[in-house]
Amino acid sequence: MTNRNLLIVSTSKVHGSGYMEYIQDQVAEHFKNCKKVTFIPFARPGGISHDEYTKIASDAFDKIGVEVRGAHTFESAREAVNWADGLFTGGGNTFVLLTQLYKLGFIEHIQNAVESGKPYMGSSAGSNITGTTISTTNDMPIMYPPTFDALQLVPFNINPHYLDPDPGSKHMGETRETRIKEFHAYNDQPVVGLREGSALIVKGNDIKIFGDHSVRIFEKGKQPYEIESTENLNFLVQ
Repeated sequence: MTNRNLLIVSTSKVHGSGYMEYIQDQVAEHFKNCKKVTFIPFARPGGISHDEYTKIASDAFDKIGVEVRGAHTFESAREAVNWADGLFTGGGNTFVLLTQLYKLGFIEHIQNAVESGKPYMGSSAGSNITGTTISTTNDMPIMYPPTFDALQLVPFNINPHYLDPDPGSKHMGETRETRIKEFHAYNDQPVVGLREGSALIVKGNDIKIFGDHSVRIFEKGKQPYEIESTENLNFLVQ
């Protein structure tokens, strides 16, 4: 999709900052031609209501002069997507989010909107669903969507909140890297590990890394490797 205009964010907050504060300038740039944004609150972090979650997003977007309306307030997915100049899907539980997107008929409308060039932003779970599947989410499967197939706006999977192994930890459970290696025992698509404070800025087939951290790339049959924030991920879409 050469018209895609995506901001794929690992997290809505970093330590010591409020909701979207650390990335406010990039959000303002991403939605600079937008007056209205539909917020998709279905991931419901901590079980928060759709109205409460939309209020948090609306307060953040007020700072950049953009009106926000919750997707749940529209009569249909088509109306929710068509009303807006841009789309933002918040974080929370990825399984709950994808279940609701399928149930309410949002998938195709979001895909068509992105294909037409409408800006899309996702954070955490909202970033998980930009990939090919949600199979590399960190969330508990508290709901069961009809398929793990996601929006497929980029040809790889996302692992937001990626954590490096702590050599000083006494925790004996699996690391993120181990889990992603398990994923590649059964799946072929690359996985991008996004550390906290990192994001991907996608313009057509151009993918830039935002933030101070490198991203960790996992490809089946290869050792994981780092791509620095000064580089790009264009090779993943070629």
